[in-house]
Amino acid sequence: MKITSAKVIDLRVPTSDDMLGSDPFHKAPDYASAVLHLETDGGLRGVSVVFTVGAGTDWIGYGIEDLAGLVIGSTLEEFTEDPLKLYRRLIDHHQLRWLHDGVFRMACGAVLNAMWDLWAKSEGKPLWKLLVDLEPEFVVGCIDWRNLKDALTPEEALEILRKAKKEEREQEMGEIGPKAYCTAGWLGLSDQTILDTVRKLQETGFDSFKVKVGMDLNDDVARIKFMREAIGPDQSLMVDANQYWGVGEATEHVRHYEPYNLKWVEEPIARDDVLGYVELSETFKDASFDFACGEHAASPVIFKQLLKSGAIGYCQIDAVRVAGVNDVMAIILMAAKYGVPVCPHGGGIALCNMIQHFGMWDQIAVSGHSNTQLVEYIDFLQEAVKEPVRMKGGHYLTPRALGWGLEFHEEFLADHTYPSGKMWKDRPKHRSGTHFEWPPEK
Repeated sequence: MKITSAKVIDLRVPTSDDMLGSDPFHKAPDYASAVLHLETDGGLRGVSVVFTVGAGTDWIGYGIEDLAGLVIGSTLEEFTEDPLKLYRRLIDHHQLRWLHDGVFRMACGAVLNAMWDLWAKSEGKPLWKLLVDLEPEFVVGCIDWRNLKDALTPEEALEILRKAKKEEREQEMGEIGPKAYCTAGWLGLSDQTILDTVRKLQETGFDSFKVKVGMDLNDDVARIKFMREAIGPDQSLMVDANQYWGVGEATEHVRHYEPYNLKWVEEPIARDDVLGYVELSETFKDASFDFACGEHAASPVIFKQLLKSGAIGYCQIDAVRVAGVNDVMAIILMAAKYGVPVCPHGGGIALCNMIQHFGMWDQIAVSGHSNTQLVEYIDFLQEAVKEPVRMKGGHYLTPRALGWGLEFHEEFLADHTYPSGKMWKDRPKHRSGTHFEWPPEK
């Protein structure tokens, strides 16, 4: 099966109108994705997305389109024989590597994830099932070990994978998949709007919720107190500061959170400030909570430092921040060695469709249990895809769609393609793209 063409769609939704997704830095985001379609001569399409928050989707889109040109004319069989070969061809490109992580690595991940999607579809499997069925030796061969062996060796990874009771665990997760939590407390929403979401989700079985913090200390404490009273003393409550503070400010703020029995404090400081996380974890070693980080960590090497140093208590992989499945395999295996629960970052446009597969693979084939992990869920934009995630009793239901399940409704794509779609073509220039600053111009 040969790759014949590649197309990238700049997909954006004006979520800023309702302040959905708002946090201290991303004050009025427009949830967006660069969507990659890899077409083949076999009638199958490989699909991936890279989530953004509006402006910059065109930047990442250019990178994806440029890199995708390297796989046009290649065959799926070349990839499936040795996925690491394409990974290194992209990541180690003798000129592009200078750009390092960020947009470059995410663009590499888009191409790799689309190839994994195509492989799963060719096998007639959901992505998680493809991963679960891989032999341990093959998984280890997908990983770039050059900078990881001081934390996890290939031999240790093999031992972790061989210990997993895959058949038993797959049967146990036959219908009910990973346990979920919902980010309900976006920073720009009123208490009543947040409460309405919490009550709706509690009625369906959710018992774990997250609220955004990170600006005014008194307001933050009031919001945490409100959320704790709203959900009761026995349900899980997390807070997320989206990297807004330095270590000193984080320490001051977080001290005021201790009475509220939090499960974790997420991204209080910069995504790659490993020494800062070490200091915070030591300062609050006797608190009820641990620190969570990872959705913005740009490579397995950053995760290596966070995990090996004991800096974080929850590992928050993102499906599209690093270079695709290959990188995520390495991170989940490192987390298993150090006993840190993998709690993937979700939301955006169709990120939940992707992370549910990693949650399944981890809980079946790597950690081999579902005792400590939570997978993020958001309750909006699920209508964008033909096979939205399914929830029951506060859990993801086991994915059944082939591949990632990223087939979008054509009407949704047409309406939200930037800047030609009907959601954008008449929108004031100062309310979209790079020209959309905050607060907006009068």
